[in-house]
Amino acid sequence: MPVLRTTPCDDGEQICHRVWDLTGNDRLAEVADVVVGKPLAILGLVLGGLLVRWLLHRLVDRLVARAEEGVLPERVGRLSRRTARLQASQDARDLATTTRRVQRAKTMGDLLKSVITGVVVAIVGTMVLSELGVNIAPIIASAGIIGIALGFGAQSLVKDFLSGIFMIFEDQYGVGDVVDVGEASGTVEAVSLRVTRLRDLNGTVWYVPNGEILRVGNMSQNWSRAVVDVGVGYGEDLARVKRVLAEVAHDLWHDDDFRELVIEEPEVTGVEMLAPDSITLRVMVKTAPMEQWGVARELRQRIKARFDHEGIEIPLPQRVVWHRDPDPRTADPAE
Repeated sequence: MPVLRTTPCDDGEQICHRVWDLTGNDRLAEVADVVVGKPLAILGLVLGGLLVRWLLHRLVDRLVARAEEGVLPERVGRLSRRTARLQASQDARDLATTTRRVQRAKTMGDLLKSVITGVVVAIVGTMVLSELGVNIAPIIASAGIIGIALGFGAQSLVKDFLSGIFMIFEDQYGVGDVVDVGEASGTVEAVSLRVTRLRDLNGTVWYVPNGEILRVGNMSQNWSRAVVDVGVGYGEDLARVKRVLAEVAHDLWHDDDFRELVIEEPEVTGVEMLAPDSITLRVMVKTAPMEQWGVARELRQRIKARFDHEGIEIPLPQRVVWHRDPDPRTADPAE
């Protein structure tokens, strides 16, 4: 009766099975698996890891290239009548904005590439240890426990980091921008992956975790707008008031001192509100970033001076006080 021989090879050991089928020698099959099979498997894992790393790095490079282009257009429509001096100034601002965006995008790209490389090395290293016969179950269990502990203990930290990554990728704001992040607003002094540092108008420094920022209002990105509301009395001729406001805004538009600050012809939109004691008209001026407040102050000053010259009334809140005579029945007879 023939004796059935069992293979010394485990499942998945293809080299061992092939050599054993050809030679029938247990020792030779085991040696072939150790000398040829495991190195080939390890080499395949390393090559596969390198391929995955290369593909993910290419994806990161695409995201970085898209982030370098920015969310908003670099140029806002400028009128052809603007001088070469204004265009040069705007080009300088565009170059500074683009340079900052490119630097931030590349920084985030390098960070993501480092994270990807670390994860791929950890996974491939664990699989190589498994090929070498090391029991990786305790390693995986320990990693799972540590991951759960970090997940529960550092939820806010992870949230801050993820929010910071997307903020930097999308170039929502940068150092020097004036932003409103909800509870705090002011000039950005520093931006990191975890926290944003602001200084408000009073000089108070605010440290805002990126994960707590639900919305961002950037008042200094690409261009700004000065909005000036002017109240006049109900007895004024609104057509005349609009004409005067347009003339004042037009003079500001052609003033050499504001040629680099005002980037479009100002617009008088007309009546915005009918208040109990005044009629409100609005003037809008498109300005360079962070110049809207200075332009608005100058425009108000010029409007006040022109209204005084034209005799146009800027109404004040009025109050009517009634003085009631005393009741003659309760008055003192001696008086």
